[in-house]
Amino acid sequence: MRTEEIIQNAVEMLQKAGTQNASIGMILGSGLGEYAESLQNKRFVNYADINGYPVSGVAGHKSRFVIGEKFGKTIVIMQGRFHFYEGYPQELLTIGVRTMKRLGIENLLITNAAGGVNTAYHAGTLMLIGDHINFSGTNPLIGRNLDSFGPRFPDMSNVYDKSLRTKLKTLAARDGIDLEEGVYLMMTGPSYETPAEIRMARALGADAVGMSTVPEAIAAAHCGMKVIGISLITNMAAGVLDQPLSHAEVTETANRSAENFTKLVDLIASELF
Repeated sequence: MRTEEIIQNAVEMLQKAGTQNASIGMILGSGLGEYAESLQNKRFVNYADINGYPVSGVAGHKSRFVIGEKFGKTIVIMQGRFHFYEGYPQELLTIGVRTMKRLGIENLLITNAAGGVNTAYHAGTLMLIGDHINFSGTNPLIGRNLDSFGPRFPDMSNVYDKSLRTKLKTLAARDGIDLEEGVYLMMTGPSYETPAEIRMARALGADAVGMSTVPEAIAAAHCGMKVIGISLITNMAAGVLDQPLSHAEVTETANRSAENFTKLVDLIASELF
């Protein structure tokens, strides 16, 4: 089944659930999906119920769309994403973003749980993504260009909208929310990075490292969406601390940081978008 057909299947199901006035899209990363429960009048569309749609098999990802209202706005949330390391081609990793675009959504928040490369960070740090490094070895736009979404050679100089970042930093400072800004580097996973790879990431200018977000952000830029990216630093990357890494630690830190994360996302939904 062609990508456009799968997207259309999703759009039709989501429209039946009531997305006519949707103005904000969100992709929630590992351990961060509980924000969706704060919406009012929630409607659910499971990925598995959409013909041809991929599903997420990773702990902390509920693998469904949640549609609801908050701050007088209709929000569409991906409560769980798909990952390159699950075996999906990167074109399929973009399908949620393109579905939201087809629904008329122009503002997108992408979140993730990430490892801290910058040694000034700590578990629980919130990092505004200023730019990214695609170290996955491929690109979601490789192959036939979907001309109805964007050009063959899209500009990537402002993937994470600069004016929105500037405004968000001002709003966060006003409300006493500590927010760093840095560069996110994507590796493929599913193995965590080695200490040598983290030293390389730091030398390349990365502040955080993870296994998602970049394909989605590229697709969003391709189709002209305004993107804000937020990394929750759930652990320090390999070699920074003398301890092994685990997904349980990621989920635990995400749960512990839920209050600050929720405050920031509420600020984005209420005043930024």
